[in-house]
This record gives sequence, C-alpha cells and structure tokens, in this order.
Amino acid sequence: MATMQDVATLAHVSLSTVSYAINNTRPISAATRQRIDAAMAELNFRPNAIARSLASKRSRIVALTFPGIENGLGSTVMEFVTSAAEAARARNYHLVVWPYAPSQAAEMREMSRDGLTDGVIIMEVRRDDPRVRVLDAAGIPLTMIGRADDTNDSRCVDIDFDSTTEDAVAHLASLGHRNIALLNHSAASRDHGYGPTLRVDSGFHAAMSRRGLAGTTVWSDESPAAGRATMAALLNRAPEITALVAMNENAVIGAVGALTQRGLTVPQDFSVLSIVSSPLVAEMVEPTLTTLHSPGAALGRLGVQSLLDQLDGRDPVGGPVLLPCRWEAGLSTGPVSPDPFRHR
Repeated sequence: MATMQDVATLAHVSLSTVSYAINNTRPISAATRQRIDAAMAELNFRPNAIARSLASKRSRIVALTFPGIENGLGSTVMEFVTSAAEAARARNYHLVVWPYAPSQAAEMREMSRDGLTDGVIIMEVRRDDPRVRVLDAAGIPLTMIGRADDTNDSRCVDIDFDSTTEDAVAHLASLGHRNIALLNHSAASRDHGYGPTLRVDSGFHAAMSRRGLAGTTVWSDESPAAGRATMAALLNRAPEITALVAMNENAVIGAVGALTQRGLTVPQDFSVLSIVSSPLVAEMVEPTLTTLHSPGAALGRLGVQSLLDQLDGRDPVGGPVLLPCRWEAGLSTGPVSPDPFRHR
C-alpha cells in the first residue's frame, strides 16, 4: 500500500508539501499540485480521512440538529437537509443529522466536545433555546436556521415570516375575503416557544389588523387526520370563514378533505393558501394548492456556509439573514363566493 512518502518521492517534493496539498493548509503552485495529483493517481493513493482529521485537528463533520426526525422528514424539511449536505460537501465537509431536542442540549454539547463535529447547525429553534446557550457557553461554533430571542444574532438565517404572512393576507383580501383563518402548528409548539409558530401567528394578525380585519388562529397537530378534525371544528364554530392560510403542510391535506366532506368546493366556495410549504405537497391536494414556497434550499446552504466561515475564522457580520417565501400559483384560491353560506 502506497504511503504519503511514496507520493512525495515520485512527485519530487517534500512530505510536508504533499500534506499541504491534501489538507489545503498552505498554498502550493499549480504545477506542484499537478505532480502530486499525478503521483497519487499512479500509486492509487487515497488519503486516510481519519489521519487528515488528526493532522488538521478537525473532524470535517458538521452536525444539523433536527429534533423532529422521529416524525419523519417532510418534503419541505428535506429541502433544508439536502441543500445543507450539498453545501458542506462542496467545501469538503460531511453533514450528519442529530435528533437532539432542546431538552437534550447537554448531551449535544458532550458529543461536540468529544470531537465528533466541528460545529452545529440548529433547526427548529425555540425563542429561548437551551441548545444555543449551552453550545455558546462551551465555545462550540454554531449557526441557526431560525431565531432565538436575540433577533439581531448574525448567526441566524430564517424565513421572513412578516413578509410571508403579509403576502398571504394581501392576496386573499384582494379576492374579497374578509373572514380568514390561520391553520397553524400545534398548541404544544406554541407553548414550547417554537419560533415559526409564534412569528407566523403574530405576522398574520398584524396583516389582518392593518386592513381592519379580525383573523382567527386554529392550532393543529402535524397530520392529515388532525387537520381534518380542526377544520371541521372551525366550520362549526365560525361558518363565516371563507379562506384559510395554512402554515401546517401535513394538516392542510386533511383540512381540504374536511371542506370536501362539508360539500364545499375549493376555490369556488372556500380558498386555501399554503405557506412555508413546497410544490410537492401542493400537488398532493386536489385542486393543486396555491403556495408560498419555503426558501428551504437557500436557508440550508446559507446555514452551512455561515458555520464553515466561522470555522475558517470569518465571523458573520450584520443582523440575521431573512428570506421571503416564493409565490407558486396553484388552483386553490379565488374570489369570495357571492353566497358563502351555502352547504354550511
């Protein structure tokens, strides 16, 4: 089996120069690198990843914490994860997914201290997230896809929930809808201080208030069955509702089913707009949902790049990076019905 010394001898360079070329720790000329690459190819030499990690004192691994993994990875979340993995690989890092909830912050810190990761990207960030406090206290580099209480933290990349809810309400109001409900995440996520749940609720009611309208929020667990039950209860309690902004992409499938069971046609009798979702989920519903598409791919990429910049000694500057959702036209929104109470 060929060694680094064999490569150095064949390429007519020092052993340290081969190490610099493999680990990218110092600049070397293009001609020298070409000779080293040719020597490695001729000798069928492959650098040992563990040895490289020991030499550089880095694992070349970054961890993405996603505590909801036990519930499966939906299409929107997969956009975050896939993009983050590609961004890490582009800079010669590997991405692993850690299913650590906020209550497991100490365990996550110990895993990081053991050298199993060079830094951590935190997803599903709570307003007061112990994972952020614990990692900061331990001096472990981190970025957040989401925001904790410190909304000026430059390590955050997040969805611009204010502009997203404004766009959603503006669209439905322009179609004549005045009685609009928000189908949000679960009451448990609200009570636990999950940032997106709280920010969407706040943004929705602010957008409604600016138009002199009073919106209502309903909370649903993350399943079609829960969405169906929540929607049925809403129609019984508030039959004047003519449109729904849905922040819960699993529940919205059941919500549309509940409308159909009630004899209501989408969008002739009732409009549905799905936000922070994906076109793939939109296509699972009939008719295809009009959607404000989550910028998950961009956020996953930016989260990794921010972390790796820190590892390379470049601290992020400025406030958090906030990205709006992108409009994806579907068939589920339309003008308010002239007789919205038929079939109810």
